[in-house]
Order: sequence, then C-alpha cells, then structure tokens
Amino acid sequence: MVTRLIGLCSALIAFNAWYIVSPVSAQDAETKRPNILLIVADDAGFGDFGFSGSISRTTNIDRLAKEGMAFTRFHASPVCSVTRGMLLTGNNPIEIGLGAFDYTQYPAAKGKPGYEAYLTRTTVTTAELLKDAGYRTYMVGKWHLGGTRHGGEGPHKWGFDHSYGIYTGGANHWNDGVFHVDGHDPAMMAEVKAGKIPSEPYFEDGVQVKRPMGVFSDTLWTNKMIDYLEEARGATKPFFAYLAYTTPHAPIQAPDFLIDKYYQHYLNLGYEGLKRARFESQKTMGLIPKDARFPEKTKNHLLRTWSQLSDSEKRKQARMMAAYSAMMESQDTQIGLLLNYLEETGRRQNTLIIYLSDNGPEGLDDQGELSNPMMTDWIRTNFSQKFDDIGRGNSYGFIGTDFAYAATGGLQWWKWFIGEGGVRVPLIIVPPTESTFAHAGQKTSEFASVKDIPMTILDYAGVKHPQSEYKDRKIVAPSGVSMRGFLKGSVPRPRTEEQPLVFELFGNSYVVAGDFKAIRVRPGMYGDGKWHLYDIRRDPGETQPLEEAQPQRLKALVAIYEKFAKDKGLVPVADNWSPWHGFVEKKKRP
Repeated sequence: MVTRLIGLCSALIAFNAWYIVSPVSAQDAETKRPNILLIVADDAGFGDFGFSGSISRTTNIDRLAKEGMAFTRFHASPVCSVTRGMLLTGNNPIEIGLGAFDYTQYPAAKGKPGYEAYLTRTTVTTAELLKDAGYRTYMVGKWHLGGTRHGGEGPHKWGFDHSYGIYTGGANHWNDGVFHVDGHDPAMMAEVKAGKIPSEPYFEDGVQVKRPMGVFSDTLWTNKMIDYLEEARGATKPFFAYLAYTTPHAPIQAPDFLIDKYYQHYLNLGYEGLKRARFESQKTMGLIPKDARFPEKTKNHLLRTWSQLSDSEKRKQARMMAAYSAMMESQDTQIGLLLNYLEETGRRQNTLIIYLSDNGPEGLDDQGELSNPMMTDWIRTNFSQKFDDIGRGNSYGFIGTDFAYAATGGLQWWKWFIGEGGVRVPLIIVPPTESTFAHAGQKTSEFASVKDIPMTILDYAGVKHPQSEYKDRKIVAPSGVSMRGFLKGSVPRPRTEEQPLVFELFGNSYVVAGDFKAIRVRPGMYGDGKWHLYDIRRDPGETQPLEEAQPQRLKALVAIYEKFAKDKGLVPVADNWSPWHGFVEKKKRP
C-alpha cells in the first residue's frame, strides 16, 4: 500500500482523468431512462436519523435505507456552499470558484481564480447535461451557489427548467426573515440599525416572488416540487428533481406539537449522555466498528459539561435540541408525502433516489468563543428569549457547540471543521428497479465522496460527461467517480486506493486514500498545524494517531496534498486566521 501511494505522488496528473462514464450497453439503451430524485438535508449530522442512532422519527428516510444502500463512510465538505458545488459538478472546490465560502473569505485569496465564492463557468452542472439529454430539470429550496448578494447566478442559469427558493445560506423557516446578518451589505445593515429584521428574497425561475407566510419551510419546498412534477406527469421525458431542504439548519424552528415529544429525552441525557447513547447505538447498528473508541472531549476546550449549566440553561438547551429533532421529523414527513406521490403516479420504481446531508451539525451559537457579537446583539434585540417561544417564528437559536458535538456520536467535531463529525454524513442511494434491489438494507463502510454523486447520476442516465469543453467554454474535468458499478456489485469499492480524495478549506487540509486519512488543522481553527494520520475505518473518532507508527504512509499522503496544492494554486492561510474572527493575536489551543 505505502509503495503504491508513493508512486501516486508523481502520477497525480491523472486526477482529471479518473472519471470516465462507463459506456451505455445496447441493453441499457433500450431500457427506459430513470427519473432522478436528489434530496439534500441541511446541517443534519451523522447521528441524526433513526437508522443512525437518533430517537428522531425519520421513518421514511429509514425506509429508504432499507430499500437501498446506506454509506457509513461518506464525505461531504464541512460547509453548505462548497458541498453543493461539488454535488452538482463532480469537481474540486478550487476548480469552480468555491475555494472560498461567501462571507468567510481569507483576505489574501480575494480576487484570485478559484476564490470567487460562487459557482463559476469553469464547470458544467449535471442539470445542464441532463437537460441537454432530454430530461426535465427542477430545483427547489436552498441554492447557495451565487445570486444577487454574493455574485454568480441562480439555478435558472445552470440548467434548471424550473426553480424556486432562496439563493443564500438560509432563512427563517416560518417567514421571509433572513438567517444571517451580513455586515458587508449596506442596505441590510441599514435595516438592522433601524431595528428591523431584513427580508430574504425568494425567487422562481430567476424572478423575485413573495413567500407564503406561516408555511413551514419543509412543507413549502415539498409542495412546490410536487407542483413541478405534477406539471410534467404526462410527459415522456424523465425528470431530474433536486430538492434542497433548509432543515435542520438554524434558526432552530419547528411546529410546537413535534417539539414537546422530544424535550424530556434531551433534558435527561444532557451532552455527555447523548454522545454516549448515540455512540453505543451506532456500534449496535453497524455504522461504526464494535471496537471503536469513544471520542473523549478532554482536549477540546470549546466544550462544556452538562453539570456546568444552570437548571434554566439546561431546560433551554434541551428544548432547542428537541426542536432540532422536530425539524428532522418534519422533513421526514414531507419526504414521505413526496415518495407517496411518486408511487401513486407510477414513477417511484423507475426513479433513482439519493439522500444526503451537506455537512455535520452546526456548532455555532449566540454565545461562547465561536459567537459573533453583531449576530448576538441582533438576536437578543429582535427575537424572543422565552422558553415557550423556542421553535416559533419569533425565535432564533442554534443547538450550539456542545449538542452538535454530542449529536455525532462516535465522531469528533462538527460543521466548519474537517474532523469526521464535520464531513462524514449519511448517504442513501436507492437505484431504480422493477424488483428488489439485490443489496437492499446493506450498510457499507467503503469510502465515497460527494464528488461521486453527479458522476453516478450521469452514469444511470446514460449521459457522458464532456470532460474539458462544454459548448462554447473550457471547463475543468471532474474528478468524481461513478458508484454505479459498486452498487451493482461489479467492483469491490467506489474508490480505489489509487483514487484519493484531496480537500482544503479555510487553510485546513486532508487526504483520504483507502482507509487512511492524513489531516492538518491550523491553530486559528483549534488545531496544532501539524499533519496527523488516522485509520478512519477502524477509528472513526480519530482517537489514535498513527503518524509515528506509519511515517512513510503519512509522508506519501502529504506529498499527494502538496502536489495538489501547487497544481491548483491554493493560497496558503496564516496560522492565526479564523473564518469567524479574522486574524487573532493569541494562538488557539487544540
């Protein structure tokens, strides 16, 4: 293995040639092309589902896991926008303008190619390619790849026949209030200073429209997608439907009647109890090895103990987490309605269904070291702080650092961070079939990347990727690989050891090849700036560093990263820079 990895260092020129869509056989060509339903949860963590150890009622998502295959070692990016770019293109973020993440741009990288912070025309989306191939294409929900505030273009310019939703990272779930106060937007800040809650614009096919007030986001998105699919019911063309929910992304809001059923559970368990309970459940369910080590939090000074909280704070935190579970149940209910609709209209069996989350659970808060003072003031001024209002449209909250850490069970860290808790998320794939899927109900610990999903979609649709040129523009060839062969059982792994995943964001870096992960986190994001090595199949909690035992393997992986960084023109990030606070004078402790 080590020898082969070392050999890779000089062979990474082949990065852009890894993906070749398997040719469509005569038999496949005669088969009806499948519909494609791509569903994305927003900030749902590895442990937030019934099938992954949560008490959240996710009956319909669990059913998909039983009908298809669940991936237990699947990587997205640690933040929303970057994942969505990879999901629709199969490219590395730096190749498509997403080496930066809108309002968290590193100063030295601004203006440089690859750091535009919106999807650039250096790529082509699956929607464009499927539309060209005769698919009807629909997008509903959260776009977050460019639009009116941060440059770039909306989904109607990227191959979708119809689209509806928001262009930014989030919004109030009950109305059109914004999720995030952008200090760089003068118009928004003028409203904030006037004591107002700015409105988040909603768009349909590129035209701003009024959002129905008092309709919860899950219901809004699902109904609109069903409207689009109903419009196309009698058509001979297959559909590609991209449904991007905004739950359970902050602000934490949910219907009252769903919150109460979960409250006592989280109050009884607290942070440590929840972490341990999900860890044990994940072992029992086969999501992590039975001999996996529990990820202790002693080295993470950001985390509190449940006993440090006052009784009133415990109740508030428990209700916030209960609302989070309620958001998961709400989303699941709407997915069930959509699946029932497809069944009733005779399109369910010939539909490829893919469900995933875009990153781990959100660990930011309106208090503590990761908080933003401007956001804290805005929340305190404009939203109710009453216990009974948590979850309603007049409230605003996060599950916070401690519950985000607890929710991942056997993993470390959370959204924004490249520890497994930030990037390892659920993936379920249900292939189109007229009979039972041969691998139905199986869980696989084989490694896969979000970059592999668009390649898999194209493979099932029988559409070949153009690689380096699309219509009148040059594009960067994708490095995702199709998982169709693995799902069919014709190949043993989605990715071979010779197809490593290289990732960088905020100056933090990692490489995965086979079962091993080399990772480096800067002091500005609570790391030590050194490379470490883990076997993430056996040790998903990243508890046992292996760099001293296997120095050659680490050296080989680091060499792969260094070549990638040089070839892609990655901008080095100062050790003391933070995406939340800018340059910090004092080094952050690990």
